[in-house]
Amino acid sequence: MSATGPAPAPLLELRGISKRFTSRLDLAARIAARLGAGARPQTVHALDGVDLAIGAGEVVGLVGESGCGKSTLGRIVARILEPSEGERRWMGRPYADYESQGSRSERLAVQMVFQDPFASLNPRMRIVDVIGEAPVVHGLVAPRERETYVAQVMERVGLDASLARRFPHQFSGGQRSRIGIARALAVKPRFLVCDEAVAALDVSIQAQVLNLFIRLREEFGLTYLFISHDLGVVRHLSDRVVIMYLGRIVESASTEEVFARCNHPYTQALLAEIPRLEATKRAYIPIKGEIPSPLDPPGGCHFHPRCPHSTARCRSEAPRLREISPGHLSACHLNDAP
Repeated sequence: MSATGPAPAPLLELRGISKRFTSRLDLAARIAARLGAGARPQTVHALDGVDLAIGAGEVVGLVGESGCGKSTLGRIVARILEPSEGERRWMGRPYADYESQGSRSERLAVQMVFQDPFASLNPRMRIVDVIGEAPVVHGLVAPRERETYVAQVMERVGLDASLARRFPHQFSGGQRSRIGIARALAVKPRFLVCDEAVAALDVSIQAQVLNLFIRLREEFGLTYLFISHDLGVVRHLSDRVVIMYLGRIVESASTEEVFARCNHPYTQALLAEIPRLEATKRAYIPIKGEIPSPLDPPGGCHFHPRCPHSTARCRSEAPRLREISPGHLSACHLNDAP
C-alpha cells in the first residue's frame, strides 16, 4: 500500500461480460428439424469476455463498427439487458446488492439516452409525462410538484418549459434529443449511457447537444459512457477511448494517446479513414473485407481475417488485453514480438 492509500474503486466495473442471443425455431423450422433437415437455433455472440472499469467523473468513448456489440454493452451497463456471463459492479459492489439492499438513488444511478430521439419517446404521451413520470413513480417528486419539476429539468437542457404540454412529434430532432436527455436527468443519475446520442442530428445541432453534455457533466458531476461510431465526436468529448471489435475490446487509452500513438491494427485502420483537410493527396485504403458475422465469429483474434499483419498465432490464439504503456491497453500478438 502506498503512503496515499489504495486507489479508489471504479464507479462502474465490468468483469468478463459476455452476451449471447439465441433465436427460437419457428413452427416451420421445428417441423424441418423433425424431418432431419438439420435446422437448429442460431446464437449471436454479441459480447465476449469484456472487462471495463470507469472512474467517477470520467467520460469514456466506446467506438467500433456497426454490429460490434457497443449498444449491447451499453444496455447491459444500464441494466436493460442481463449478461449471459460475467459480473457488473457499482462502487465496488455487485449490481445485485443494490437490487435487494441499495437505496433508491443507487438503483436509479445509471440511466440511458437512446439513439433514436423519436422512437424512444412515446408518441401518445405529452412531454410533461415523458419527463415527469419516473420521478413521480420513484417518489423523487410529489405528484402536485411534477409540472414545476419538469419545467426546471427542461430549462436545464435548453428547452422552453412552456412547451411541456406538447407531444413528441411537435418537436424538431434536436429538441427531441434534449427531451431524451431531460428524461434521463429527471431521476438524478450519476452515470449516463449515451448510445449514438447525436448520430441522427445535423452537424450544427450535434455541436449544440455535445456542448450540452459537457455543461451537464460539469454542473452535475456526471460520468458518461459515450457510444459512437464517429471518432471526431468521441475525440471532442471523451477523456478515454475504448475500441471494440466483434464483441471484444481491442484497445483502450486516453483520447490523446489513441489519436497520437494508437497500437492495435484495427484502431490504426479506423484512424486512417478519418477525412482530413490536407493540401497533399493521400491514398484512401479501406479496411479489407467486412466485419464477420457474430453468428460464427472467427477463432483466435477476431480481427485476423482483415488484418494485414496476421500470423498463424492470430488465427489460433485470442490475444489478451494487456498494458503496453501506462494506461494504454491493447490486445494484439504483435506486442509480444521481440
